[in-house]
Amino acid sequence: MRYTDKHRGVKPRLHALCAHAFMATSHDSRNFFLDGPAGRLEAILWTPSAPARHRPPLAAVACHPHPLYGGTMHNKVVYQAAKSLDALGLPVLRFNFRGTGLSAGKHDRGVGEQDDVRAALDFLVKQFPGVPLLVAGFSFGAWVGLHVGCEYPRVSHLIGLGVPVNSSDFSFLKPCKKPKLFVHGSQDQYGAIEKVKRLVASLPGENHLVVVEGADHFFGNKLDQLDAAITSWLGEVFRLRH
Repeated sequence: MRYTDKHRGVKPRLHALCAHAFMATSHDSRNFFLDGPAGRLEAILWTPSAPARHRPPLAAVACHPHPLYGGTMHNKVVYQAAKSLDALGLPVLRFNFRGTGLSAGKHDRGVGEQDDVRAALDFLVKQFPGVPLLVAGFSFGAWVGLHVGCEYPRVSHLIGLGVPVNSSDFSFLKPCKKPKLFVHGSQDQYGAIEKVKRLVASLPGENHLVVVEGADHFFGNKLDQLDAAITSWLGEVFRLRH
């Protein structure tokens, strides 16, 4: 496990992205409904608007926090994560879990929501044939999204933001060797930082933990550091691959 408490010099590392993962200056936005197992799911897909000479290195799905506590795909942490991924030239799909916003169905305590994530990934597979996938999730969305991402064959990378280890079991990550980034506030009220460190240290494969000092669960006034953590990590990943 590696973990970082500060973000000095992360912006210059953006040059480490492979040549075709150019910095996006704008994107095309599509609001639509994708087919879910409990009915249609409200979704937004961002794709780079500039024509790419090569396929994107990854396509991403971002999962929102607990819908019974106000979580939607418009949550500020999820939106920031989507912006960070979009700025790196990656297609990004956000969607509302069943029973949230205009999505059909009703809340299923994270069980049916895993099928919603699978439906979102299946959509990306069809939209971007042959492109590896990334799953990012915040809070409840991390618990649900990473659960599916670990087992879904086309998913190659995982991002967990504010993992709620105080109340949720993340032991499903124990056999998961896929590269993972965790970004966590030192003052997160739903995930004690020492528990997060122990979790990440116990996992196989390449795992990176960024601790945002002074941040609470919602990264209040610290979203710039969330952005820096995501862009820096992906920069390092692409440098290793290229």
